[in-house]
Order: sequence, then structure tokens, then C-alpha cells
Amino acid sequence: MLRSLAFKLALLIPAILAADVNYTFNVTNARVSPDGFSRVGCIVNNQFPAPLVKATKNDVLHIANNNRLNNPTMRNSHTIHWHGLFQYRTSSEDGPAFVNQCPIAPGHSYTYDIPLNGQAGTFWYHSHLESQYIDGLKGPLVIYDPNDPHKALYDVDDDNTIITLSDWYHLPTSGIENTYLHGGHGNHEPIPDSGLINGVGRYKGGPSVPWARINVKQGKRYRFRLINISGYAHFTFGIQKHQLTIIEVDGISHKPFTVDQLDIFTAQRYSFVLSANQPVGNYWIDAPMTLQHSSDNKNLDTDNVHAVLHYAGASNADPSGKPPGPKGKLLQEYQLHPLDPPKISGKPDHVFDLNFQRDNSGKDVFWEINGIKYEAPVMPTLNKIIFNGATKAADFGTAEHTLIIKQGDLIEVILHGSANGHVHPFHLHGHAFSVVQSQQGPRNEINPPQRDVVGVGAGGGTVVFRFRADNPGPWFLHCHIDWHLVAGLAVVFAEDPKAMRANQIIKPEWAKLCDIYNALPDSQK
Repeated sequence: MLRSLAFKLALLIPAILAADVNYTFNVTNARVSPDGFSRVGCIVNNQFPAPLVKATKNDVLHIANNNRLNNPTMRNSHTIHWHGLFQYRTSSEDGPAFVNQCPIAPGHSYTYDIPLNGQAGTFWYHSHLESQYIDGLKGPLVIYDPNDPHKALYDVDDDNTIITLSDWYHLPTSGIENTYLHGGHGNHEPIPDSGLINGVGRYKGGPSVPWARINVKQGKRYRFRLINISGYAHFTFGIQKHQLTIIEVDGISHKPFTVDQLDIFTAQRYSFVLSANQPVGNYWIDAPMTLQHSSDNKNLDTDNVHAVLHYAGASNADPSGKPPGPKGKLLQEYQLHPLDPPKISGKPDHVFDLNFQRDNSGKDVFWEINGIKYEAPVMPTLNKIIFNGATKAADFGTAEHTLIIKQGDLIEVILHGSANGHVHPFHLHGHAFSVVQSQQGPRNEINPPQRDVVGVGAGGGTVVFRFRADNPGPWFLHCHIDWHLVAGLAVVFAEDPKAMRANQIIKPEWAKLCDIYNALPDSQK
């Protein structure tokens, strides 16, 4: 109680506006079988997907993490990133290992204290240590706004209207990550065994696990929150005989826009309103997956990813007939416009031209940006800035690929390169950005879509986004295909290091994480 009160006072949050919301995560190597195949994972509170975290926009989250990991085939330390939260003055709580913190050691605990500062929307959380979250440490995070500008458009928005999409692997990721990175020239990305909707799926030759069921009542309007929590796959999502009216993109309210289907890349989120206006019955929810060289894994059927939209009063049977797959009008990103677009037009103060490619010159696989493969330092970027006074680019190693930006500047990022057949979902921590040039459509500096993950990809297209540097901190920009991140497809924006030293709230417990972690034998890290 004293700790949370001190945290509020430090942030000057009026107590009348903020509530303390407390969660406890026991992170263990529990056994799960979401597609009928039993395996040990990296699991929170014996649940997969991990438990829903929810709060209201002016609350302060306190999420205690007790690390009880001990499986020798997987990483035993962990971190958690709260994907999409801006972390104003609390970049220490953002979660990426060796950018914002040292990992939480096994047998130890750490509490993430996160003031939400009025932010609302659909988010998620996941481990941010190598490829660990693919083993199951990932779950939904929803921040509600009692004065949501779209409130009149829907009747229901609750725990049951959250939809997660995920790929799932039968083998622990540490082993397949090592094979991918070091297994020989030209190695393909590891292919999952199945696709899941709300933690349920099927693989070829496996049991007929009952499809996830999403319940509605005829005549009601539902706000569904769709989250892609995959490590690799993107999905094309649609619901038989129902339209999707998009109202939120990656935590940002947008003008309502109606489609029949949408592509959702890894780590992206959409809220859409669905009117339950069809005859009482059961309807297919379809989410076929897209991956490169998916035939590498004979267990995977990329089209066999389904759930059931079940109307009250209908039978408990699956919908009749073969799932039709998503059809009709497909969302194009450039068609989206935020309700309150930021001013980002005119000449930017700083332009970063980032050209990425896969290096095929040697035995190991790695991805690089402007000729540099990102490699995590021993001392995290934030620690180096706070404790060692790192301020300019030369204070960081070349492989840390740290780019300095000034507070208040309008930043433009140009992303392009050799996609190698993928659409790369690039995520920026600490900010939402305006996509002034999407993969399709015209350039737009007036009211472009605003989000924190954008697809850059297949066909060699260029994407341009802009953001205002108004949140000092070290912020990762990386491909959210986790195999590509561990292979180096990332940079770090160090946003005003001097301001970080002046305004960041640094807890004693956070400062001790590195000493505890560094004392571990390699087998426990």
C-alpha cells in the first residue's frame, strides 16, 4: 500500500482519479495442450492464453511476477512487455530484456508498476526475452474508457468479447531458435504446428478439439477486441454472414469503417463492432494463416483455424457445411482515419531511412538494418543512460544500434528493404505513430491511420511513419516476427537521454535486477 501510494505521489496522479489494480503472476513450466498435443510451456497462473489484465484508463497497474521457471529446455529468467502502453516516465517498466531491464531471475520476484495516464484501448502482454513468449507467456490487456467516444455504437464490451489469435509450437522455442539461427545456410523460420483462436486449435492427425465458442444474443451489438498474439503468423479474419465495423486500431480510436474481412499481422489489434442481426444459428469464424514455407511442418493446416459464433437459442452443434473462409471487402490500412489525428504534416525534424535485409553470406542466419545486426548488450540501454551517463551515439556499441532523438522533434521513419517474402510487422515501443505511407494507397500527412505495429513487406514496398518525440526513454523498434528479432532485426531509439535522467522514476528493486541476473549460472538464465 505504501509503495503504490508513493508511486502515485511521485507521478502527481490525483488519488480521486486513479485506482490501484493489483495482479499476481506465478510464472511456471506448466503443461498445456491447446490443440490436443500436451507439452510443457512458459505459463502464467496455469492458464493459456495468460490471464486477462484489465483496468480503467486512469488506474495504476501493479503486477507482481513470481518467477518459478525451472525447465532445463527453456529460458528460466523472464521479462514482460506491456505491448502498446506508452510508459510515460516509467520506461523501466516496459519490459524488453537488455533495453529497459535485466531479466527477472528464477526464484525471484519483481512488481511492474504502471500508471496508465489516461491511455485506453486494446493491448496485450508477453515475455520480451529472446523467443520465450512463443512458449506461452502472453495474454490480453484491456484498458477501458468510461467515456469511450464510440460507446453509443455497441451494447456489450466485456471479458467474453476478447478474441486472441495465435500460432502454436509443439517443441520448446530455445531449441528451434538455435537451429534456425545456427543450423546452416538458408535455414527457414520455424513453422508452427497449429493456429489457435482463444487458445484452441487443431493440427493434422491430432484430436478434434472442440472449437472455441463465442456467444451472442440476437439483436445485440458487440465490441470485439481482436489481438494477434502470434510469434510468426498473420491471419485473415472474417465471420460468416457478418460485417466488421472497425473502431479502434492498436489502442487508438478511429472513425468507424466497415469491412467483411481484415488482415491482422503479429502484435496488431483491432476493435470492431458486430451486429448480431442474423437468424439464430451457428456461424463460422475463420482465420486462415499466412506464413512462408508453411509446408515445412506437416502438422500445420493453415486453413484449419476456426471458431464458432453461437447465437443464444441455437443448437450446440458446429455450423453446417464447410467453413467458407473470409470473403468480401478486405480492409486496406490506408482507409483508416483516427478520430483525433495528431499534427504531423510538413517537414520532419529528423528522418531515419532504415533499409533491412537478411544476410545470407555465412552459415548463421541474421537480419540487419543499414548493415547492422542488433545484438543485446550486457548492460541494458536504460541502465547505461541512467547510471553511466550515456548520451550520444558513440556511447553505445555498434551492435546496440542506438539512434539518438531529441525531445519535441517530429520524427519520420522510412522502412524498406528485402522482405524475403514476408510482411514484417514493425513495432515501436513508447509511441503510437502515424502511417503516412502504407503498403497500399496514397501518401497522407493529414489524417493517416495511427497505430504501433505496421506491416512492411512482400514485394519490396516502402512504409513511412511519423511520430512526435514527446516521451523520453529507450524505445525498441523491431520486427515482431520473433524469429527475426532474435536474428537482429531491430534498432533502439534513445529519446532524449538527458531528459531520461531527469524524469524517469527508477525503483530500487529495478536497479537490483541486473546484479541478481548477472550472478546466475548460464544454465539458469
